[in-house]
Amino acid sequence: MNNFKFLLIGTSLSFIPLTVNAQCVATQDCATLGYTETSCNGGKGVKCPFGNKWFCFETEEEFKTRLCPELGFTLDCSGKNQTGSNYSCNGKYNYCNCHDGYTWKNGTCEQIKQTQITDGAIGDLYYCNGQIEGIRIPGMEFFVYIKDLKQGSLDSLMLWNTAKTESSNTFCGKGRLPTLEETEIMYMYNATLNTLFLAVGGYTFDHDEDEYYWTSSIYEFYGRQDHYIRNMLNGDTSHGWESSKYLVRPVVDAH
Repeated sequence: MNNFKFLLIGTSLSFIPLTVNAQCVATQDCATLGYTETSCNGGKGVKCPFGNKWFCFETEEEFKTRLCPELGFTLDCSGKNQTGSNYSCNGKYNYCNCHDGYTWKNGTCEQIKQTQITDGAIGDLYYCNGQIEGIRIPGMEFFVYIKDLKQGSLDSLMLWNTAKTESSNTFCGKGRLPTLEETEIMYMYNATLNTLFLAVGGYTFDHDEDEYYWTSSIYEFYGRQDHYIRNMLNGDTSHGWESSKYLVRPVVDAH
């Protein structure tokens, strides 16, 4: 992505009108042609053919120093109770992860006091009754429940109607089953979400190749309506009968 300058030296071609040739002015002034440096770091440049000046290309370090801040990577994430995100550019981060019990505010990770916790979203965490129920990756339009729902203490597989009802009881009564499109996003960021789940005391997506998660999206099948299901290990989709049981991971809108 280095900047290149091309030197066009006036040449006369027989088919170019004389009026155009008359407008071309040749110059041997290096500065006018863009050759302004006395030397280039590591010899990475082009020397002016009419003098000792050079046009220098950006080094990789110069390129990263200029570009990374333009892309928003400006944070050190070296403060208390914070670590860098999974993505860095030239040693800088675009956001910082706060330790459990802290939230990003005013450019730092501030401790969340129990009296400050109210039901709903605080940063990228979603609280209900003082407990973290959901997380999201910054910019995601919905929060994901940190655990698979269970019936009783053991069974995590549910009929669709049960899954819909149980999902509505999460996130302080605002939860729901995810759409097929939302499960696509969840699958795309599977690894990052799993890391965040564990960081807040949750559980990763089930990694059994034969297990699928319910969605709220309708699948038309020979005149009857079923619902799409998705495998969070490989992204496969299929349709599930309402008489079948699958895993449940509720979501709630971020806004």
